[in-house]
Amino acid sequence: MKRSAHKPERHRGGHAGWLRAAVLGANDGIVSTASLVVGVAAAQSDHRQVLLAGLAGLVGGAMSMAAGEYVSVSSQADTEAADLAKERWELEHYPDGEHRELTAIYIKRGLSHELAEQVATQLTAHDALASHARDELGITDTLRARPVQAALASAAAFAIGALLPIAIVMLAPTATAGRWVTGLSLFCLAVLGALAARVGGASMVRGALRVCLWSALAMAFAAAVGHWFGVAVSG
Repeated sequence: MKRSAHKPERHRGGHAGWLRAAVLGANDGIVSTASLVVGVAAAQSDHRQVLLAGLAGLVGGAMSMAAGEYVSVSSQADTEAADLAKERWELEHYPDGEHRELTAIYIKRGLSHELAEQVATQLTAHDALASHARDELGITDTLRARPVQAALASAAAFAIGALLPIAIVMLAPTATAGRWVTGLSLFCLAVLGALAARVGGASMVRGALRVCLWSALAMAFAAAVGHWFGVAVSG
């Protein structure tokens, strides 16, 4: 009888970071651009004006996402750099104290004092700064803050999402473009929310409804504002 090979466990926690950023960017791209397009269309604007508004929303939104993400992640990177510099100085001037600190961390995690000291000694000999960065500060190469990559990823996710309502405007009849954008955007947002919930291990129905509810409210308010201004201008 053959023994089945052991399959490595798959955990969803590792997907949380990139999944959150991708979903947030794509959702923002769809909702922001669709709301802008719906609002302009509700003001009885012509096809060219609606399309121009969508393109402006794509460019402005993508740049805004990139700038916001870059500033946020840069602040995190500055904090990490300062913490690493401090840790490097302490390792240089107080190695014994840092060794005891690392040992105490492993004891707190469940190792015996003797084993914790052996582990601390071997890891310190291998790479003292990396060991303290990982186990004391929670900083790893995988999770290090990368401002440029974060900015580009956020801008790309937003732009991909924003292309959906723009494509609908280009293909749909002018008179019903707002309705097509609203319906198809909400459908795609529901699918995106459900898939994100599925990967994260949550309820797909709840994920889809949550995204659709707030997105529908945003488009409804935008349409109301566009309609009101359209009537006020024409009147």
